[in-house]
This record gives sequence, structure tokens and C-alpha cells, in this order.
Amino acid sequence: MMRQRNSGWVTLAAVVAMCAVAALPGQAHAAGEDTAYAFDPGAKKVDGAEVSTEAPPLTPGSVYRSSIGRGEKLYYRLNLDAGTNAYVSAVVVPEGGGKVAYGDGITVSIRDSTDRQCSSESARFQSAEFPRPIAAYAHRIVEKDSSSCQEAGTYNVLIERESKATSSPGAWGLELRYAAEPRTKPGGAMPTEAPENWPSESPAPPTAEPRKRSGGTSYHDAAGLETGEWHDDIAPGQTRFYRIPVDWGQQIFASADLGNSNASTEYISGALTMSLDNPALGHVDSASPLSYSGKPTSVSLDPLPPVAYENRYDSSGRVGAMRFAGWYYLSVSLSPEIAKAYGDKAIPLSLKVTVKGTAEKSPYEGNAGLFSVTQNDKDMASSGRSASEAARSSTMKTVGVAGISAGAVLVIGLGVWTLLARRRAAAVPAGGPTVGDGRAPYGGPPQSW
Repeated sequence: MMRQRNSGWVTLAAVVAMCAVAALPGQAHAAGEDTAYAFDPGAKKVDGAEVSTEAPPLTPGSVYRSSIGRGEKLYYRLNLDAGTNAYVSAVVVPEGGGKVAYGDGITVSIRDSTDRQCSSESARFQSAEFPRPIAAYAHRIVEKDSSSCQEAGTYNVLIERESKATSSPGAWGLELRYAAEPRTKPGGAMPTEAPENWPSESPAPPTAEPRKRSGGTSYHDAAGLETGEWHDDIAPGQTRFYRIPVDWGQQIFASADLGNSNASTEYISGALTMSLDNPALGHVDSASPLSYSGKPTSVSLDPLPPVAYENRYDSSGRVGAMRFAGWYYLSVSLSPEIAKAYGDKAIPLSLKVTVKGTAEKSPYEGNAGLFSVTQNDKDMASSGRSASEAARSSTMKTVGVAGISAGAVLVIGLGVWTLLARRRAAAVPAGGPTVGDGRAPYGGPPQSW
């Protein structure tokens, strides 16, 4: 029965090899690709609690998926030591096709065990009253001269939703991220005051030839950009996501141009929004919502300070949010109202992005993770790869190695099988096998394999 065992083993190796090839990422994803917000596929499902003592715990470096109903107040728990700066962001995703009103939104806060607030931030739908993903974060910062929120222990993340009676009552999706800021380098005195002056002059527009770059559908699959002019298209009701690496000491400038349409000249207020969020998905700034009447139009972010650790001490939220290096996320949303006058066809979109300044050294000790800009980040920005594409590329390499290994096993198995077959054929007597020689079971005729 030796041949039968070898044959089965070789067949198994072949199956392994075929499975390795079949497991290549991306083959089954494209068919069911959704144009709605693409939640991080690695997000863990978690249900917020209405009672703080029942709040589910969140762990650093993790992404979670949850939801919140109209008027709900939901708790999540953090277990913090006495030295970690913690950031928890919430991306709120209303149902597509629903309604939101001015002032609708969420408030995110972190609170200690006595319900004292460490910090809070709100994300609101303002004059652009249409559903789209918006983000906010809260943080607990360890400061030398502070007396609140400094102790080790249990802290609560509270997310509160506010919606007008005229808004759609359905639950909003939530994508939660919990990030711990790295420790600063020992021995060096960190600045404790915000910079008073910084360059505020907008740079000249990029002069390089415009390039095509399709935005993502979420923060997770945001397309990488670098300094330059980028052409895309945006459909009514759609939000396009991009990310730009901005290092310590660098400034980011961005503008969006919406192309013309010959379908109509109807005036639509609050037609286009553009927002910028920092590496922890804290809101940095938004451009004034852009109105549209079928003619080319443009909007820009106001100048922002260079990325600096000490920006956190500024009383202005937009300056304070420029507190660490890493990927900064640019999102552009087009109102679904455009479709009523201009049709469902996508409208040309142009983004002009400039990252200005020489990169400076990181204030953090060791690997700063998402609060850093690496050469790989710069390469991804140049090529346009998103975080999800980078992960698939890494998986592809792993699967490729596995496939090669399985193929090698298959080749070796076939070689062993051939060698055994030749040896066995050489050992068979001229008159064929005899009864009881182990090659013809039960004394029957020679078996054919």
C-alpha cells in the first residue's frame, strides 16, 4: 500500500498549493465592492452601554464598530495607567439617503471615575445639511501641573448623539479608534507653551502636471497623496477620502476645485464640504461649505501651523489638533441635492495639496507608530496606496511565499513518488507478483495504480 499513501500525500500537497493560490487577496472583493462608507474590516463589534458600570472595555491600537440611536448616550471603558496619553475617536456614519439637520451630530468625551471631564469634542452637521461621515475625538493628557484626570484607573468614553425631530430616526454607524501616544524622549525638556508665531502665507499652487488619483470610501482605504495637483470625480452623495503624510515641522495646505456641469445652472447651497483630520482622527479644520451653480468653483482650508508637539497648548482647536506627525486625512463630500438638478453623473474634482517645510526629529522615544512619517509612508503617498492596499500587498507576499513553498512540496512529492515507482517496478519479478508478497492483497491479481 506504499504507493497509495504516497499518492494521497502528493494529492494533499497539490490541494495545499491550489488553496494557497485561491487565497490570494482581492479576488472575491471586487465583485461585492460597496460605494458606501467602508468600515475597517478589522474592526471588532462592540455595543456601547447606557450604564457606565456596564461599559465594554477598549484596548489601545484597536478599531471597533458600533452604532448609536437618536438621543442615546453610550459608554465605553478605558483602563489607563498614570503616564499614557490616550485618544479615542468616533467616526459617525448616518444612513445614506436619510436626513440630517443643522446642529445634528455627536459629542465625544473622556471622563474619570467621578465623571469629571478630561476633554471633549463635537462633530456637527452645520450649513451643509446632508448625511456624510464626520469625526471627532477626546483625549486624556498627562500634564505635570494638572490635577484632574492624572491618576491610573478606570475612565469612561461617553458618546452622545443629538438629532432634530425632522432628521431620520435610524441608528448611525460608529467606527471607534483608541490610540495611545508614545512617550517623549527622556532627559529632554518638552515645550509647555504653544508657539505664538508661525508662517501663515499660502504657497504657490503646485506646478507639476496633474495626476489622476481616485479617493477612497473611508479613512481605512483613503488614497495616499503627496504635494501636487490630483484629479478625481465625485458623485452626488459621495464622500472621497485621501491621506497625506505630514512630518514634524511641516505644514499642509489644501484646496478643492469642482468642475463645471452643463446640465443646469440651478444654485445649490452647501453643495461641497472639505474637512481635515489628524492621525488620531481628531478634527483639525473644515473649509466653508461651497455652493454650486454649474460653474467651476473652488474652496481652500485656511493656513494651519507646522506640526509641533507644543501646539497642544494652544487654546484654538485647529492649532491644537496639529500636535503630531503622521497621516492627515482629507475628506470631500458632495451633496445628494446635486442629483436633483444635475443628475447622478459624477462631477470632475481637482485637489491641490502642498506639504511645506523640512522634516524635523520626532520628540518620541522609539517607534512612534501612527504618530510618525516613515519612508514607506512617503512611498505609499507617491504611489497612492491606501492602508488596506498596503495590508493586502503584505498578505500577497506572505501567500506568495506559502504558494512557492507548497509548490516546492508538490515537486518534491512527485519526485519521491516517481523514485518509489521506479524502484518498485524494478523489484517486481518477471512473472509478476506472487501471492503473499504484499503487493497483491489477498492473493489477487496485481493492482493497477
